Amino acid sequence: MVRRLARENPARGYRRIHGEMAGLGVNIAASTVREILRASGIPPGRRRTGPTWSQFLRSQAEAILACDFFAVDLPDGTRAYVLAVIEHATRRIRILRVTLHPTGQRTAQQARNLVMDLGEQADRVKLMIRDRGPDFTAGLADAGIQTALRNVQTPRMNAITERWTGRCRRELLDRTLIRNPAHLRRILRDYEAHHNQHRPHRSLHSAAPLKPLPEPADLARHRVRRQARVSGLINEYHLVA
Repeated sequence: MVRRLARENPARGYRRIHGEMAGLGVNIAASTVREILRASGIPPGRRRTGPTWSQFLRSQAEAILACDFFAVDLPDGTRAYVLAVIEHATRRIRILRVTLHPTGQRTAQQARNLVMDLGEQADRVKLMIRDRGPDFTAGLADAGIQTALRNVQTPRMNAITERWTGRCRRELLDRTLIRNPAHLRRILRDYEAHHNQHRPHRSLHSAAPLKPLPEPADLARHRVRRQARVSGLINEYHLVA
């Protein structure tokens, strides 16, 4: 029980946990609580006053965006770079740019375009998580959005974006022979629409970012129609009366 209380209440020190135990009718000394926590590798409360990174992300999801550059190799030996931004709360993805030359100046312009695209929503966004690639700061600071740089070799600091990038590779890029940057842009736009308007997300209780769940339906009174997307790589299913 001591370990459980410490895990569920990371801001509480051993004396507060001792008080909770006393309130439950458990007769245990405060020093014993401290030794149990120490033996379990749980630091004292003074060092556990702040939330963990994952707890911070969950509690502040409405105010957080995250972005990432990832590379796509083309048949002619060149490499294209994709800039994508995801909203932590809604899981909506925005593919901002596909380019062969990811310069800081052009990336900064995409940041300004993103702020314009967010419109009134930009007022609630306070933090952008990004890696240490081309500059993505200009334009965000003017809108009051701070940037948090991901530490080197710590993908968990930007886990939601990294997870989306991996899924995009597995479901699309690794299964497609991409002819040129224009082809890459087209299939990514199609995949973006699928992600935002159809793909179920566990964090959204199986809804899509831009499409809430429908009312319960009687499948006996409907037919299920399959629609192929992204050159037939992905199937979507819809009810037809």
